Amino acid sequence: MTTTEPPRRKRMPKAQRKAQMLDVAERVFAERGYLAASMDEIAERVGVSKPMLYEYFGSKEGLLIGCIHRARTELLDRTQRAIADADGPEDVLRRGLRAFFAFIAAHHQSWSLLRQEAAVTVPSAVEEVEGIRRQQTDLIAAVIAGLDTDIGHVEAEAVAEIVVGATERLALWCERHPEVGPERATDYVMDVVWRGVATRLTGGALP
Repeated sequence: MTTTEPPRRKRMPKAQRKAQMLDVAERVFAERGYLAASMDEIAERVGVSKPMLYEYFGSKEGLLIGCIHRARTELLDRTQRAIADADGPEDVLRRGLRAFFAFIAAHHQSWSLLRQEAAVTVPSAVEEVEGIRRQQTDLIAAVIAGLDTDIGHVEAEAVAEIVVGATERLALWCERHPEVGPERATDYVMDVVWRGVATRLTGGALP
């Protein structure tokens, strides 16, 4: 008499498992905040053992950094793709802003995680969040400095900091006004910021 063994569960590829862990961790961090979140709960929701979480990320801090780094990488990729075929500086700024606000709308959990940075006592996490701002300002400054204008590197950086700061604050405001979508939020920033940027790009005359 022969017996049939039950089919073995197919092992999830490592990259897919890692993404699943990050997805769940984002939700738990966003719901409870970093300090109150536990590796036990994250592991239970994922359906893996806590030692497996540590095997992948080393610590809760490492898991948090993994979440923020993934958001940072995706935001940069989306922004770069959005502005790749832009038609002129105004279109570059508009497309970049729209990409940011669309990312926030599509990844509310990631944004909630970043928004709670003030409650995070892990210096490396705060540095990673600042790295997101830095990558966006560097991208904007490089685009502005690369245009055929007399704007120098320092001024290009200053403009980029103003744009990123205004955009981040408006994104926080949008949390209280969910009826304001990415397009409308982009229009708000463009209406306020673009006039000053355009004046400098055109030597004092608005296009």
